[in-house]
Amino acid sequence: MDLSDTRGVSIRIEHLNKRFGEKHVLRDVNLEIRAGETFCIIGPSGTGKSVLLKHIVKLETPDDGEIYIDDQPLFAQQNRHNLHDYRYSMVFQSSALFNSLTVGENVGLWLREKRVCKEPRIREIIREKLAQVGLEGTEDLRTSELSGGMKKRVAIARSLAMNPDLILYDEPTAELDPVTTDELANTILSLKESTKNTTVIVTHDLNFALYVSDRIAMMHAGTIVGVGTPAEIKASSDPIIRGFIYTTTKGIKGE
Repeated sequence: MDLSDTRGVSIRIEHLNKRFGEKHVLRDVNLEIRAGETFCIIGPSGTGKSVLLKHIVKLETPDDGEIYIDDQPLFAQQNRHNLHDYRYSMVFQSSALFNSLTVGENVGLWLREKRVCKEPRIREIIREKLAQVGLEGTEDLRTSELSGGMKKRVAIARSLAMNPDLILYDEPTAELDPVTTDELANTILSLKESTKNTTVIVTHDLNFALYVSDRIAMMHAGTIVGVGTPAEIKASSDPIIRGFIYTTTKGIKGE
């Protein structure tokens, strides 16, 4: 497996619907994400953002509709046994680190389980990825010794270990203070300069989304109500988007 060759992938979501019992969580969702861009999906809690993210990585199956990665369908019957030619990883809201493992063991877990390369190279990759997120020399620390922000960055380093073509973040700023959130945002921006991958971020943190995104989609009541650059989203006349953006607690004033 050649981990040096990475690229961004495009994502196209068409008429995606998902119900849990009587609750219609995703309602005819249509969305396009371009290869190589950093794309944020924003909206209040309970609007289906994380459920949509789980469909992109096939942790959920839609009731109807389709998702295309580089124009290849994820859920079509004839495609179910085909191997995808892209790598993807996900950074979970809770970081999902293994407490029984050191920082280095967490970062190198996938490499060792898949026997991708020999042990000396694995140790090099661990050091490289930790350095990319500003955590040089932390390989031997236990997860219990880490702050919340450090845990997030270790989770990112673990996701980067496979050099993914697509990386997804589920509420990356949850439970982080403003200073740590700022550090995380700058980490994601610096990674954009050194990687070619497509980045998809689900967040209710508007300021974070405006800072790191190339484009943003707003979700409301299980559907996409607007897509645009940060400037276009801020200038939107849609009452739902304006109601989410222009509140005193977000520090953004409407005209």
